[in-house]
Amino acid sequence: MISSCNVKYAEARSSHALRGECAPFIIANFRHVADGLQEGQFAIGERKRAASLDELDPIYRQLLDRRITQTLGITGPDGRPSLTPMWFDYEGDEILVNTAAHRAKCEWIRKNSRMTSLLVNPDNAYHWVQIKHTVAKELREGEPGGEFVTKQLDRIWTKYTGNSTPYGLRDPKIDEKRVLFVCRIDRIATFGKP
Repeated sequence: MISSCNVKYAEARSSHALRGECAPFIIANFRHVADGLQEGQFAIGERKRAASLDELDPIYRQLLDRRITQTLGITGPDGRPSLTPMWFDYEGDEILVNTAAHRAKCEWIRKNSRMTSLLVNPDNAYHWVQIKHTVAKELREGEPGGEFVTKQLDRIWTKYTGNSTPYGLRDPKIDEKRVLFVCRIDRIATFGKP
């Protein structure tokens, strides 16, 4: 049974999407043990609606800006989760997933546009943020808007490697083109403290 709250939430997401705005999403903070044992630990504690990543607690928001390799979860062709370590990026309230157009992962994303990004603090595995997101648009190098794909790739190349641009890992045997999936946030889960 769908509650009226869920219907209102779905309607709000749709109306925001129609206006080109970021839709509201849920932030669920799991009960952690960073301050000691607590009743109901490891279960969802506080839930709140948010309209922006600005509403994410700074102890989790800082994970988005660090040089943390995310684990990206997508659905493979056999229906099972496929997990890939990838560089993480976002702009405003959108998650950016950049991949080579010739990779199987690109087609898998096109077939099922729902993904999950997990960023785990490398200094404390019990401090993490998980972001569920869905592709809102796709940009391709060599097409209108494609210059942003290259610019974003160069930016994360420098962030993660410290090297100057351009991105230095293109396949030299092919004319590698990149695809950028711009994703809206559906839900965020958080856990622990730094």
